[in-house]
Amino acid sequence: MTDDKPAQSEAAKQERWLAKGVALRAFFYIFGTHLFAGFVYLLFYLGQHAQK
Repeated sequence: MTDDKPAQSEAAKQERWLAKGVALRAFFYIFGTHLFAGFVYLLFYLGQHAQK
């Protein structure tokens, strides 16, 4: 019975590591998307205010 506890502990550690990886990846995807959208917005803003 005591052999199962380290296996559960390792599985729990791996699960937490995977959850952190997913959260970090989601953060970077969301941040990157907003950064790209801000850049596109800036291009439209500058194009609208350009002297023609």
